[in-house]
Formats: sequence, structure tokens, C-alpha cells
Amino acid sequence: MLFTFALTSPIETSLISGGPATMLWSFVMVSVFTLPMAMSMAEICSKYPTSSGTYFWTYQLAPSKYRLLFSWVVGWLVTVGYWVVALSVTFGTSQLILAGINIYLPQWVATAWQTYLIFVLVVLVTTTVAIFFDHSLPFLDSIAATWNLLGIIIIVVCLSVKAASGRHSAKYALTHFDTSQSGWTPGWAFFIGFLPVSQFSEMLIFIVTMGEEIFNPSLNLPRAMVWSVPMGCLLGVGFILPICFTLPDISVLLAAPEGQPEALVFELIMGSKAGGFGMWFIVFGLTVMCGLSVTCATCRATWAFARDQAIPFHHVFARLGRGQLSDTPVNAYLLSALIQLALGCIYLGSTAAFNSFVAVSIMCFGSSGAIPILLLLARRRKPAQDVPFSLGLWGYPLNVLAVLWIAFEMVIVSMPVSLPVHRADMNYASVVFVGFVVISALWYIVGTCLPYYAEILADIILADIILAVHQMGGTYTKVHTSRIFEGDALRLE
Repeated sequence: MLFTFALTSPIETSLISGGPATMLWSFVMVSVFTLPMAMSMAEICSKYPTSSGTYFWTYQLAPSKYRLLFSWVVGWLVTVGYWVVALSVTFGTSQLILAGINIYLPQWVATAWQTYLIFVLVVLVTTTVAIFFDHSLPFLDSIAATWNLLGIIIIVVCLSVKAASGRHSAKYALTHFDTSQSGWTPGWAFFIGFLPVSQFSEMLIFIVTMGEEIFNPSLNLPRAMVWSVPMGCLLGVGFILPICFTLPDISVLLAAPEGQPEALVFELIMGSKAGGFGMWFIVFGLTVMCGLSVTCATCRATWAFARDQAIPFHHVFARLGRGQLSDTPVNAYLLSALIQLALGCIYLGSTAAFNSFVAVSIMCFGSSGAIPILLLLARRRKPAQDVPFSLGLWGYPLNVLAVLWIAFEMVIVSMPVSLPVHRADMNYASVVFVGFVVISALWYIVGTCLPYYAEILADIILADIILAVHQMGGTYTKVHTSRIFEGDALRLE
């Protein structure tokens, strides 16, 4: 669901950064360079197949003196990444609502405050549904998966058949590249176009959390991570190509209200408001269900980090609900919603806020994956010897390429979409990212929670290991948790 959302919501950035060629080839290029990242993470996951994911990998791979610090940093990166992913989906939903309204009211242009109020409504509705229908979310995910597959097929077929705006030649659809709206040099404009599709790599973090939900995770989980990239690439290319071949006049699309031309694209290609609204509704339904799923995942990550006493006021946000909600982390849901509402205020000063939200999530998840890969390289890949999913001689070049790609991606997504830059269209991703880094650093320096965090983290790590080892058919030799942070190795047979 997040994958399809990434292809449809921020289409304006791709149009500004070159048009059809950027839409298609930036996605292909991102897929190609995401593969080394997926393979590198899959190899580490093969050794440590637990739902704790990257911050558990970091703890195991870091020098004993810095294990707690590094796992703390990665834990914060992952948690913030979840918060901002949820924010990007809910904010994207609010902008999609405005785009749908503009199908029938094209002259109405929402003010920044009106957009923000719609966003507030989306967050409140999504959070409320997630809290009170928490146990029904797996069923809703099943519906969403079906909706996603059928929706893509319907959109691809309808756009290809109707093509009311005309059909382009293969040369135009595959190579047309116009950066006159960007202000950047052509090469850099193409790279800026990576922003929308770079969300593709975020799904790797979500796959990692399934460590205790599948059989033989040390082998099947890495396979799922690696194969998700080429399969997603094929699906994405199949979705993008019909749009490139039937794309309406780009200048008309860029003049769409709120800078959200998705609904206008559908309306012009389908040749009627009703047809455009039908295509829009498919994407809107998918986005709503994606928002519920991501909100639930974000809540779980928030609650787990509060339970580990790693965020301020952890005793409040780790508390479960009462009565029928006694097993639902209500306060964690509310914290996630409050953070979204606070960060959403950025839109009041910057119309490019959505790009900033997407960029921060990419930066957080990307860096949380790069740190354990760097630690593996620092140890000369010795922990990766004899793992079920081994990269062998390709390990070093793939690991280095993965880290370089993540670093490059983090630079690209923090750039403004077009030049010259004004206050209203500035990309504030780096400001938000650094802000959360400062908060986590201050909370670490305070230090009052660290002894508790260390003890709880040790218990969680041991529990994850025991479950994973049992799933692999092995046995576990107990190690006292208080000794883990003194550098003792975990003994698995």
C-alpha cells in the first residue's frame, strides 16, 4: 500500500523535475540502487531475524563500549521515521481530498488554514478508527491488499483504453525530459525527481518487523526483502508506463490547485469528471487504508519505545487503555497523533511541507539501515560469515554501495524541488531531522532513564532471540541480562 501511495501522491515533483522520463527512469534507478541496500540488510537480518530490527542489529554489531548509545540512536531514528511516515500518509490524504474536491469545484482554492484543518480531521478520524477497531486492522489489511491489486489493474486498463487527452509516441513517453520549471541543472533536476519514489525503500523496514511472524525467518525474511525490490519495480513500471503514454499537457497539470495534479491527471485522461473521480476514489480508498495500517504500525513502535523508557514521559505513553481498550496502547496512538499535528503546522509556512515529511522519513529509515551496515563493514564482515543468506564475495562492494546510496539519497531528498527558493517552498526536512536528533541527544544526556532502558532492552533482545532460535529449530543457552551490557556474547546452539 505504501508503495502505491509513493507512486501516486507526489507526482508534481516528478513533473517539475523532467516529466515522463523522470517519472519512469528515476523509479527504475531508485529500484536498482535500493537492491544493494535490501541485500545488505537481508544478510544482517539472516543472522538476527527478530522484530526488533535495526536497533537490535546495531546493538549486536557495535563495539561493547558503544552498544547502548548506537542502539539508542537507531531506535530513535526508526521511531521518528514511523511518526513521519504516518504524517506523510495522513497529510497526503488531506491533499488528495482537496484534489478530489477540485474535480467538481475547480475554481476553489483552499487556504493554508483550510488545508491544515482538513489534515487535522484526517488525523483525528484515522487515529479514532485505529484505536477502536484495533483488533480488526488485520482484516482491513487483507481488504486493502485486494483493493491495491485490483485498483492498479483497473487504473492501468482504464487509462490505457480511454486516453482522452491523446496518446504519446514511445519516444515522448520514455525520453521526454523538460526541466524548464525546475531551475536546477538538468542532471540535478533528474536526481531531485528521486524524492517521490525513494519511499520505495521504506518498505524494507516494515518487512523486518515480521521476524517472528513467518516460518524460518533467517532465510524467508531475507528472501522477502530482496525479492520485494524487483517485484515492486516491475509493478511500478507497469503502473507508470500507461500514465507516461497518456499524460496530459504538463503545464496544465502544474497549474492545478494546491499543487496536487493527481485527480486532474485522471480527469483529463478519462475525459470526464465522473471518470476522473472514479480513478481518484480508487487511490483515495487505498490511501485511507494505508493510513490506518501505518498509524497502527507507528503506534506499536511508539509504545515499544516508551515501554523501553527511551522517550520523555514514557510512563504515560507506555500505559494501555481501560475497559474494552485494556490491551490497546491508546496513549501511544495519541502521542503519534499529536506529533503529526505539530509537524503539520510546517505547512502553514511552507507549501512544500509534504516533500519535507516524505524526506524526513527517508532520512530516518535510511540512516537506521546504514548504521548496522557500516558497523558490519567496520568489523570486516566477520559477523556475516556462515549466515544462511550470505552475500559471499559480493558482500563488501554491495555493503559499500548501499551506504553510499543511502548517503546520496539523504542529500537529494533534503533539497528544494525548484529554484529560486522562497520561504513558502523551502524543504525543511533537514531542520526536522536535526531537531529530532537534538531531542534524542538531550534525552540521552539526561541519563536518568538509561539504566532502565538498558535492562529492558536486554530482556527484549533475549526474548526475541529465544523465539527466533526456537523457530529455527535450535536451542538457547541462557545468559543473565545484567551481563549483556558488559560485552558477553550471546550463545546460540
